[in-house]
Amino acid sequence: MKKFLLVLILLLQMFSGEAQDLLSIPQIVNYNNEQYNGGIQNWDVQQDKNGILYFGNNEGLLTFNGRYWNIYRLPNFTSVRSIGIDSKNRIYVGGQDEIGYFFPDGHGILKYTSLLNLLPENLRKIADIWDIAVVNDEVFFRSVSAIIHFKDGILKNYKPVETWSYLGKANNRIYAQAKNAGLFLYDKEVWKPVCTAPSLKQFAITSIAAYHGDTLLVSTLKKGFFLIYNNQLFPFKTKLDNVFFNDRIFFANQLSENLYAVGTTSGGVYLMNKSGEPTQKYNYREGLQNNNVRGILLDRDKNMWLALDDGIAYVAINSAIKNISPDRNKQITSYAFGKINQNIYIGTSNGLYTSKINTSASDLSMSTSAFEEVKNTKGQVWGLQEINNQLLMAHEDGASIIKENVAIPVYALPGTWMFQPLQNVFPALNILAGTYQGLQSINYKNGAFINGGKIGGINETLRFIVVDNNDNIWASHPYHGVYKIELSADKKKINKTTLFSDKNGLPSKLYNYVFRVKNRVVIATVRGIYEYDAVHNHFSRFKMFGDALNGISIQFLKEDDNGNVWFVSNKKVGVIDFHKPSAKNAFTIIYLPELDGKIVGGFESIYTLDNKNVFIGANKGAYHINYAKYVDNRVKPRVLIGWIKLTGQKDSTVFGGYFTRNGFTINKQDLSKLPEYKNSLNSIHFEFSSTLFEHEKNTKFSYQLVGFDNSWSAWNSKSEKDYTNLPHGKYTFNVKARTDAGNESDVVSYTFVVLPAWYSTIWMKVAYLIIIGLLIRLLIIWQKKKHIKEQERMSYLHQLELDRTEQEIIRLQNEKLEAEVNYKSKELSTMTMHLVQRGKVLAKIKEVISSVIKNQENVTENSPSFRHLIRLIKDVEKKDQELDHLSVHFNHVNTEFFNKLKDLYPDLSQNDLKFCAYLCMNLSSKEMAQLMNITIKAVEVGRYRLRKKLNLKPEVNLYEFLMDISRKK
Repeated sequence: MKKFLLVLILLLQMFSGEAQDLLSIPQIVNYNNEQYNGGIQNWDVQQDKNGILYFGNNEGLLTFNGRYWNIYRLPNFTSVRSIGIDSKNRIYVGGQDEIGYFFPDGHGILKYTSLLNLLPENLRKIADIWDIAVVNDEVFFRSVSAIIHFKDGILKNYKPVETWSYLGKANNRIYAQAKNAGLFLYDKEVWKPVCTAPSLKQFAITSIAAYHGDTLLVSTLKKGFFLIYNNQLFPFKTKLDNVFFNDRIFFANQLSENLYAVGTTSGGVYLMNKSGEPTQKYNYREGLQNNNVRGILLDRDKNMWLALDDGIAYVAINSAIKNISPDRNKQITSYAFGKINQNIYIGTSNGLYTSKINTSASDLSMSTSAFEEVKNTKGQVWGLQEINNQLLMAHEDGASIIKENVAIPVYALPGTWMFQPLQNVFPALNILAGTYQGLQSINYKNGAFINGGKIGGINETLRFIVVDNNDNIWASHPYHGVYKIELSADKKKINKTTLFSDKNGLPSKLYNYVFRVKNRVVIATVRGIYEYDAVHNHFSRFKMFGDALNGISIQFLKEDDNGNVWFVSNKKVGVIDFHKPSAKNAFTIIYLPELDGKIVGGFESIYTLDNKNVFIGANKGAYHINYAKYVDNRVKPRVLIGWIKLTGQKDSTVFGGYFTRNGFTINKQDLSKLPEYKNSLNSIHFEFSSTLFEHEKNTKFSYQLVGFDNSWSAWNSKSEKDYTNLPHGKYTFNVKARTDAGNESDVVSYTFVVLPAWYSTIWMKVAYLIIIGLLIRLLIIWQKKKHIKEQERMSYLHQLELDRTEQEIIRLQNEKLEAEVNYKSKELSTMTMHLVQRGKVLAKIKEVISSVIKNQENVTENSPSFRHLIRLIKDVEKKDQELDHLSVHFNHVNTEFFNKLKDLYPDLSQNDLKFCAYLCMNLSSKEMAQLMNITIKAVEVGRYRLRKKLNLKPEVNLYEFLMDISRKK
């Protein structure tokens, strides 16, 4: 092993030089202090098991979850110089005179726990903690004056002879450098010397990494790299030594078994392999905002994060998509690509560029390059095509053959779009060129391309041309339709041209593009892909792709050598991968959302060299796609729920983004005890993100609040959601992420309970029930009382109605009685008149008898006087019957009157009562005398006696007195 190292070192000493530019550069994202709202300087970077990043920043611990930055300050507000994370996800930090760790509390909010109080007070002045190393949950902190070992809640302090200058971990072991003493290994509470070489006592170590077996690779600040084997120190020569000696190595990190990242103080970051050969470099020229690299991290997706002296940078070194800039001094657009031998060519808006490449690299993006402009190509390059092992260039000034870095014209004008060989065998003798003015013929003879002149018959600009299996030419114009062109046998003229449009089955005569896919001529349209049916002379849908692309506007199609079909739809790139069948189809459609909107609209270009080298034209430069790597790297997005805040009169954070249980962070919420929030704070704000940092710009989210939302939201790029005025109840917030249609993350959930308002609590409900019961009881009592009152009122009203009815009956009865009395009074009056008449008859009888006696007539039965007397007597008999009736009526009518008189004057006799009745009838004394068969004098005496019995004064009228008694009820 020792001999091997010596040989390797001798070989490496032969290397010199600096890293050249790579063909393409991965995505580089710079974050400045205004974006992350912290200090300018960053010292260290680490990542926890959830994918969250932590940066040691001048203002504290800076965190990034893919969308949101947060900063957590130390108690003494000093810088965080170093970070370490253990298996429990405790984030240990070192500041100035401060050591401790951050860990989420019960609400998932990071809280700081200081360990300084575990040290004796006289040892707490520890200055800056520059390094932290964690092995088996044992934590080592290094300051210049001490190494502090934290284990099982106890701190142990190790003092150096002079100072400690480095602390690090390699092969899961802890190493430290002591000034003027060498390198030491920690072993069971003892620091054992590893290497005490004199040079190592003088050079400051900046990193230690595993190299091979027990061999360690050591970087120093000013003297480059060394290897330590069997306690011996060997210089490790690299091709970057001049850079490392000049720019200094501040930090190095092993990214993989054969790859190391080296951060310099002024030259950016370099990636080199175990042989010391540079593979990649990233500095200000490549896009970093600062060349002073203080910390390097390879994240879980194998991409690189840099803690810079000014800001933070993300370099997607593992990305399968990288950007190519043929001219870094100009912003140019790419339209065409080609590769001949050891050269790659890129046709742009400013000419044709070429570069030598290392064809031994399977991924050409890792090849070094030095682009230069091809001579005689100024202007717009529209197409490049390899025909007969030569590269033809379609240019706005005509067509040319490319020889190394020189363009040799085939013809000057017209401007040319593309080329189409008419034979499928080598060499192709006839080539069609689609130009601004129709078709141009190019012939191949004696190893050279010769201008065959214009083919007459069509003058349309033709940018898309293919040949079918019957040697028919198909061309398309985006605004007119699709042409079927039949050439003559000598290929010099057009025999027939047929124009197809929406009348022939195409969805529209606009935006139709002709391509050759799967050995068929197909048309990309605004509503999917169509093919020609020769039998019916009609276009119909291309059935090989099923319904996958139906209704989708397609502008470009390209079949690669592996049988996959690349397409562009509205500046979105996708691949129909026939090597990955799905449940419904013999293929899977994979989109590349990283390229959304970056494609040149209307002039799409995809060059498929192989499945590791696909070139795509873009608005800014070009893109290289390692499709095989892209498929392998295609992982499900990881979604995190970040901060959750309740909004009200005073906002409060109730969740900080970490789920915990029993002192450990976990991936899912512990549902054994759900958080409960007051009803007054029932408006809630959710933040969420994805730690798939490479897809930060094209990650979309969908969310649902179970218990409130009926369905998932539409996919969108928003990473926050607010809900206001939630009713009390149990809710679960679900969120998921995706990078394209078929690549969704698992659902992450957060369940919580909104408590009912005080007036909706169970106790208040019991109180409400009691109050409702009392109210019902009171209502029943009130209803009873009301019922009773209503009954009383109804009884009263009924009684009133009865009284009114009774009064009405009495009134009617009185009216009837009065009518009867009036009737009977009239009858009495009539009878009285009859009686008066009878009295007159009797008086007349007396006169007759007196006359007979006086004349002494002889009275016989037949004498007139006798017969006259007999008639008078009969009349009197009749009158006697009437008198009997009169007596009955008189008594009936005046019964009440008689009763009143008897009650008032009990001394009245029957004759007095009758006398009173006659007086009430307002009979005269003469009429009364006749009725009573007495003299008028007797009547007057009766009046007098009656007045005395009635105790009437002389001025009182007897008739009116009696009438008053009669009217009284």
